[in-house]
Amino acid sequence: MRPLDESETTQVFEKLFKFTGNNLKNIVESPSHEGPDQTPGRYCFRLHKNRVYYVSESLVKRATNIKRENLVALGTNIGKFTKSGKFHLTIQALNLLAANAKHKVWLKPTSEMSFLYGNDVIKGGLGRITDNINAYDGVVVFSMSDVALGFGIAAKSTQDCRKMDPNGLVVIRQADTGEYLRNQEDL
Repeated sequence: MRPLDESETTQVFEKLFKFTGNNLKNIVESPSHEGPDQTPGRYCFRLHKNRVYYVSESLVKRATNIKRENLVALGTNIGKFTKSGKFHLTIQALNLLAANAKHKVWLKPTSEMSFLYGNDVIKGGLGRITDNINAYDGVVVFSMSDVALGFGIAAKSTQDCRKMDPNGLVVIRQADTGEYLRNQEDL
């Protein structure tokens, strides 16, 4: 387990910024109340076996007693680097993104299952959408009862969504909570 280098940090922050905007500082500066210390620590990003973890510094200090080959995971896995060196967010980052999301989309109850089965969001299934979404912005998908279901990329801007037909594509799915069942081996 090691800290991210400069290019890796840039890729991770760019991806997180796409979904959180200026709320990225809330993720980076969030105090950690874990561990025996009385003063709150901070969270940091660590790389282990091509996976990026969001973990408290006190937990990182305690994990130094474990050999690298014996360490399976530490903290919250928020993404992974592919063999080509690109960074992809995983579904485990959903809680972090949902709490700090800049753009949100809410689904009607009838289209929640379709999204959880791995399909994209169409206009007919859209319940609400935040204003000022541009095409290709990162959005977090919620149910109408404010339960985070996944995240994706906006295919159209908010203004274009209001004018389009009910079968038009609104959000291109990147990850959803149904992956916990569909991809158990890879998580």
